[in-house]
Amino acid sequence: MNFVQPIRDPECIFYIKRFLKEQNMRNYMLFVTGINSGLRISDILQLRVRDAKRPYFNLIEKKTKKKKRIDMTPALQREFKAYVEGKEDHEFLFKSREGINKPISRSMAYKILRAAAEYVGLDDIGTHTLRKTFGYHFYKQTKDVAMLQEIFNHSDQRTTLRYIGINQDAMNNAMKKFKI
Repeated sequence: MNFVQPIRDPECIFYIKRFLKEQNMRNYMLFVTGINSGLRISDILQLRVRDAKRPYFNLIEKKTKKKKRIDMTPALQREFKAYVEGKEDHEFLFKSREGINKPISRSMAYKILRAAAEYVGLDDIGTHTLRKTFGYHFYKQTKDVAMLQEIFNHSDQRTTLRYIGINQDAMNNAMKKFKI
């Protein structure tokens, strides 16, 4: 498995959003949900329309089996309001075109993200990039590693900082300044 990175550059995020929105709203909303919630792709793909009608996500994480409640940002709530209009509560939010009511697969989510990454010239991108991007920007805005550690359910802060690429940023900056 390749190690994926967060999307650090807000301009790249802007262009990815625009690229995905031009494709279709499902792909755009998949990306927006991931970078605004910090949920794993396995949890995002199980969301249904009824889940997007509340101001929070209430779910049991597939990986940890822990019950979790995550408040949505006001911007994400607005995006969902338009996206779910006319959809039935029982429908999957990110519905596949195959079958009656099935979510897209993890591999399809990966293909969607890879196409967007290629469009903006990014490497080291995968489905986990969404969660890492949320974490990276959450930390940059709040500097609250303890809260992010709690959100991600990590055992210590060093794990969280390494996970979101902050340690990598520090090493890269140190190498740029290093001279003999």
